[in-house]
Parts: sequence; structure tokens; C-alpha cells
Amino acid sequence: MYSPVANGMTQDISSIERLGEALYFDTSLSKNRSQSCASCHNPEAGFVDPLPNKAGRAVSIGDDGHSLGDRNAPTAAYARFSPAFGPSTKPGILRGGQFHDGRAASLEEQAGGPPLNPIEMGMPDKASVVARLKEKPAYVAAFTTLFGPGVFDKPETAYAAMTRAIAAFERTDAFAPFDSKYDRSLRGEYQLTEQEELGRVLFFSSQFTNCSLCHKLNSQAGSPSETFSNYEFHNIGVPANTAARAVNGVKPGTVDTGLTQNPAVKDKRQAGRFKTPTLRNIAVTGPYMHNGVFTDLRTVVLFYNKYNSLNPERLINPETGKPFAPPEVPRNLSLKELETGPALDDKRIDALVAFLNTLTDRRYEHLPPKP
Repeated sequence: MYSPVANGMTQDISSIERLGEALYFDTSLSKNRSQSCASCHNPEAGFVDPLPNKAGRAVSIGDDGHSLGDRNAPTAAYARFSPAFGPSTKPGILRGGQFHDGRAASLEEQAGGPPLNPIEMGMPDKASVVARLKEKPAYVAAFTTLFGPGVFDKPETAYAAMTRAIAAFERTDAFAPFDSKYDRSLRGEYQLTEQEELGRVLFFSSQFTNCSLCHKLNSQAGSPSETFSNYEFHNIGVPANTAARAVNGVKPGTVDTGLTQNPAVKDKRQAGRFKTPTLRNIAVTGPYMHNGVFTDLRTVVLFYNKYNSLNPERLINPETGKPFAPPEVPRNLSLKELETGPALDDKRIDALVAFLNTLTDRRYEHLPPKP
């Protein structure tokens, strides 16, 4: 993996974005100096974690070499477009923030979380992170220039400056190039195949699918700079990932209640809701759902389709050969959205998958679809 730090900090870090780039790749900001932001949000893999462990790729391993999380690492690509956490225009529906439960209001707040998480980068406190920053004269010079001579006077101040720099890097076009086949088709640079075009029509149709009810930001279908998420929180009935739970140490019977894990949310009616993710690079960033319970993109489409199908065969998870498992949180399901539209046949399911493949950024088009 490209690393400015490993390359001796020889590149210019006089801008806040370039400083943020160096910090993003710096493994010295973790307890055992083995993990960086890029470890779980690898720019070469759609800004997700590509490395397998004993839980597959459903969840990520920590800096200590054995701790496993309970949620799939979301892509950092296009994350800058998620609004600040708060109410949406729909009664009772929240939206925005970072992480699956929106608990970080901004990119800056999100960047400050993993270094101090004991099962992620594992640093004991902000002062310890700042001490690592001060080990590198290039950092000291850049921080002083960009944030003022007193930036290191207090650990809180230096730590906040670090998160600002990382967030500035994450707001660059490297994270959001908008150059997929879909984008190029809007500019007349690529012609969708017949199957891809059918998938596009189905995706944006409120008559034939429910996709765009949640996975569309702009009011007009086919708009440039579409991130394919309205960033709302919904419970779509995702089952627990029992395979990951069997190896990650989470106590049996534990329920991930999603949005109510956000300290700002006290309403138990929000239990089971997770933020609608962007579909950008979705074909190459599996496994899927907040807990990585599905490995194949077609399985995800079939999972949604089960809410409208009366065919018993359509209720089978092709990855297990058994019926889709029940929701981890069976209450508060967004049935209005889930039950919109008719059941789909194989031709239309395959067309939707083909269209989702067109949302892959140009730099990742060489990557095979996951798994």
C-alpha cells in the first residue's frame, strides 16, 4: 500500500490536505504501530478493508492482532456528502452523521474515533497519540505552520488539528471522483449496455422497485454527483451475522440495536435502524450490510425482493441454501419502503446487479466483483 510516511515523509505536507494524507497512512498512530486509517479504509480497495481474518472480511481485526469488531468497516469514499446527524424532513426519521449509527456528527469527529478505540487502533488517550505525532519533526513543522505555534500546548488542541487534517484529505476528489461508467454515461462518454440500461430504469422507477426510495440523494433521477443514498436510518430486517459472532467474542444473545447505540438517540423506536450507505463502488466493496452478513451483491437484491415475493424459492438465501434468517431487531421495520414495488424475476434482478456494477469508480474497474 502506498504510504507517504513509509516513504520518509518526503512529499510536501505544507497543505492541510497533504498533511491529512500522511496521517491517513501513518501506522505509528496505533498502539503497536501496525494500523492506520488506510488499514480498514484502503484506497486501493474502494476505501474498505480487503484483508481476510477468521471472520472472513465481515469485520476488521484490531491493531492488537486478535480483536475483531462487530460491524463491517464502511467505505470512506464519498463520506463527505453525508450531512450532519439530525432529523430528516420525514417525521421520526433521522439522517446523516458518520459510522453506521451516525454517532460522529462530522468527518472530523469520525477521524478521532478509531485511534482511541481499544479494539481498533488501541491508543490509550489523546496525549499518547499527540506524543506519536511529535516524534516526527515534519509533523511538528506542518502542524505549527497550519494551526499556529500553540497547537501542541494541549493534547486536545493537537488531536483536534489532526482530525481536521484527516478530514480535509477525505474531502478531496481522491475520495469522490464521480467517474464511474454511470457518470461517464451521463456525460456521453459511455453507453450503457442493454442490461445495464434496464437496471438503471428499474432502479430509478418507483413503480417497479423500491431502490430509489432510500438510495437516491437528488430529486431528479440521473443527476450528476448522485451519491445513491439519502442518508436516512432504516431497519430493513438484516439478520445477525452469527458466523462473525462465533469468533469475535461478542456475548451470545447480544443484539446490535443500531441507531440507539448512538448516545444522542434515546428513542427506543429507533432500534434496529442503520444509516443507508452509498452505493458507490458497491460491486467491489463487499461483504454487505452493517455486519457483513451477505457476501454477494445479488444476494442483497434477493434479500430486498423477499419482502414482495410469494414464491417460496425467493425466500432462500443462496449463500446458505436456507431461508433468510429473521431480523436481528424485528421491530421498527421500514415496511412501507420495503414492500413498495412488485416481486422481480431473474432478468430484472440481474439487470439491477449489472447497473450497480456501473457505479464503480474508474480506478477500481479492474477489480473483480466481490466475493
